[in-house]
Amino acid sequence: MIEELLPESVVAVEAHADDPLWQSPLHPAEEALVARAVDKRRREFAAVRGCARRAMEKLGVPPQPVLSGERGAPRWPDGLVGSMTHCDGYCAAALVRATDLASLGIDAEPHGPLPDGVGASVFLPVEVARLDRLSGRRPAVHWDRVLFSAKESVYKAWFPLTRKWLDFSEADITLHPDPDAEACGTLSATLLVPGPVVGGRRLGVFEGRWAVRDGVVTTSVVVPHT
Repeated sequence: MIEELLPESVVAVEAHADDPLWQSPLHPAEEALVARAVDKRRREFAAVRGCARRAMEKLGVPPQPVLSGERGAPRWPDGLVGSMTHCDGYCAAALVRATDLASLGIDAEPHGPLPDGVGASVFLPVEVARLDRLSGRRPAVHWDRVLFSAKESVYKAWFPLTRKWLDFSEADITLHPDPDAEACGTLSATLLVPGPVVGGRRLGVFEGRWAVRDGVVTTSVVVPHT
C-alpha cells in the first residue's frame, strides 16, 4: 500500500500481522529501548524495524539497528533518510538515499473515526470545515482519521530538517480526493510557521499523498531537493 504513495526512488517495505516480518527478532542494541514494554509494543517495535532492515538491504546498505534519537526520531545510517509507522496489524518503513530526497514521512492509522474530542484539539477550524464538506461528498471515508494521519506524516518529514517541534495547529492541511477513485488522493500542508530551508530556499508547503485500503489509512509526505 505505502509504496504507491511514494516516488520510485524510495524503497518501502510493509508487513501485515500474518507476514513473517511480524516475527522479526530485535537487534541486541534495540532491546534496551523496549525492555519494559508490553508484548504487543515489542512485536510492533520489532516488526517495523524488520521492515526497515529489509529496506536497507534493498538499497545495498548492510542491515543495522534502528535506534531512537532526539524526540524519539529514528536514527538512520549515514546517507539515508526515512520514516517508519505502525498501527494495529500493520507496519511499514520507507527509506531513500539522501541524494534523492531531502526528507520524507509516512504514517498508518486504522480506518475508523477518531476518538471523541481528538479532532477538536488538533484540527484548525478551517480544516474542520473542509472535512465537513468532504464527508458530505464521500461519507464512506473517515476523513478525520485521514487528516490526523496526514498531520503525523507532515511532522515526520519536518523534524529531520528542523530539529524543532511542529504543533498540529502549525500546519494547515488540505486533502484533495482523486476524482476517479473513491479513497485516495493528494494532500498539501501549508506551514504556518517558518519552514525549513532546503537547497537555499525556505519551504512554505509540503506535498504528499493519502489512501485508504483494507481498513488502513496510509499517508506520505516527501520533501524533494529544490
